Amino acid sequence: MTKKDLRVAGLTCLALAASLIAMPTTASADPAPTQGNSLVGKTIFLDPGHQGSAAGNDMNKPVPDGRGGTKPCQTSGATSPDGIAEHTVNWDITQLVKAGLESQGAKVVLSRQDDTGWGGCIDERANAANASDADVAVNIHADSTSPGTDAAKSGFHIIVPELPIPDATVNEVQSGPGRKAAEQMRDAFKAAGLVPANYAGAQDGLQTRADVAAVNLTKVPDVFAELGNLSNPTDAATLSSKDGQLKYAIGLVDGILRFLLTGSNPAAASTTTAPTTVPTTTAPSTTAPSTTTPSAPASPPAPVAGGQNQAQKTTTPSTTTPSTTTPSRSTASTSTPPASGRTTTPSTKATTTTPVAPGLGLPSLPLDNQTPATPGATGESGLDLTGLQSILPLLSELSDTKDPKVIEGLLSSEGNDASSQVLKAMLSVIYQMFGGKLPI
Repeated sequence: MTKKDLRVAGLTCLALAASLIAMPTTASADPAPTQGNSLVGKTIFLDPGHQGSAAGNDMNKPVPDGRGGTKPCQTSGATSPDGIAEHTVNWDITQLVKAGLESQGAKVVLSRQDDTGWGGCIDERANAANASDADVAVNIHADSTSPGTDAAKSGFHIIVPELPIPDATVNEVQSGPGRKAAEQMRDAFKAAGLVPANYAGAQDGLQTRADVAAVNLTKVPDVFAELGNLSNPTDAATLSSKDGQLKYAIGLVDGILRFLLTGSNPAAASTTTAPTTVPTTTAPSTTAPSTTTPSAPASPPAPVAGGQNQAQKTTTPSTTTPSTTTPSRSTASTSTPPASGRTTTPSTKATTTTPVAPGLGLPSLPLDNQTPATPGATGESGLDLTGLQSILPLLSELSDTKDPKVIEGLLSSEGNDASSQVLKAMLSVIYQMFGGKLPI
């Protein structure tokens, strides 16, 4: 078993839980999704930002920026004060995301094939995303606000384009499904325990900009994610550690699942009604939307060589406050059904449903010595997914070694326990779906 196979196995466990959680809680005439098929027929384009070397290419060559101007072909990417290269962070996390998506049957197209050579100009990568006809494209980056340490600025942000975009097709896509994909990625990051950025004018994890060519040129829904600030020691440690990279990968896979499983209308897709011939006894529920008061925008950082916030910025980020409503997992209740505006087929038999948030629905997965962002081990939905959290150390150990004997030893000593933990989480999902009773 190779190192990649082990990571695939770990992400498969998480993706399997995702496909179960995304199922409706009422009886359905459709068969339940099985392991490995929830993303069959879907194509995802992943762009691990920057590259290992220029390989003789001119990175300063002007290329179209999607706004009628030009930008340099590529930049070298950021580097943390202690030497952590952004291009390698982007590449490593992308490999985890790729493994998780492929384990569910998705076709994954990469903008670059390794972390040593050339990865192409920014316009070439956008053209590759367009040619792939992907259902969604995700640009994976890490930011840098200073060549030295900058402990005050931290957190992730998703860059969304200033509208309108000159290209009519791009504008239609990025203002509609592209914006929805960005918001759902933001929500998935927060659900994974990642904290929105407190700098660069970001509002609740979203930053509006006009100068990011990748979004300006891409004709499929595009998410441009800045995972964290490499100039911040805490962010840099998380971005470069194995357990931290797993946490980011979980957020990215979850965000992609949320978008692909719900499209542009998550509320409608997450609330389903059982066929009228099958009465249910599921109690109605009320779902309180999550609201967040955005912090006052901080001044954009001074340009520095490397990260996205440094690259020939010609516009000031918009301070328009984006939507702050986050799809929330439902809580069982005996109160009146939610006023969601949904409609159901008239029937002589009463049917009620419990809305289920799409995606992984995982509780926060804190790193060592960190406090979970959500109270309780079971999260808001009552699901006991601590089993998935408990196997992260094992996955981290497996990722850290290339010695087959050490891998075999870890699997023989801890593998069975990891399997039981995943089974525990799956059983918790099944119990929740069937009102606390096994479906037998």
